[in-house]
Amino acid sequence: MSPILESIMLICFGFSWPINVIKGYKARTAKSMSLPFILLIISGYIAGITAKLVSQQINFVLIVYLLNLAIVSLNLVIYFRNRKLDKIQETVLKDELESDHVDSEHIASDHVASDHVAYHRHFHKHNDSKHSVAY
Repeated sequence: MSPILESIMLICFGFSWPINVIKGYKARTAKSMSLPFILLIISGYIAGITAKLVSQQINFVLIVYLLNLAIVSLNLVIYFRNRKLDKIQETVLKDELESDHVDSEHIASDHVASDHVAYHRHFHKHNDSKHSVAY
C-alpha cells in the first residue's frame, strides 16, 4: 500500500511540472522563474531516487521519480533558454534607447518642428507592418 500512496503523491506533483514547463516556454522570460527552486526540486528527486536504489526498493515508484526528474530538468533547460532571451531583449532595448537618444539630439540640432518630432518618435516606437508608410 505504501508504494501506491507514494506513487499517487509523485503523480500529483508530476502533473504540475509539465504545466510549469509549458508556462515557462510560452513566457519567453526567466523573470518569474527561480533557479534555486528548480535546483532544490531536482536535488529532492535525486535524493528520492538514491534512497530507492540504496534500500533496493526498485519498483514502479522509481519510474515515477525518474519521470518527474526528467520533466523538472526540462524546467532547467527552459530557465537557461529564457535567460538567454532576456539578455537579447535587454540588448535590443538598450540599443533602441541609445538610438532614440541620438535621434533626439539630431532632431534638436536641426530645429525641426515639435509636431514632426512627436510623429517621428511615435512612428519608430510603433512601427510594424500595419503602420508602415510607403514613400
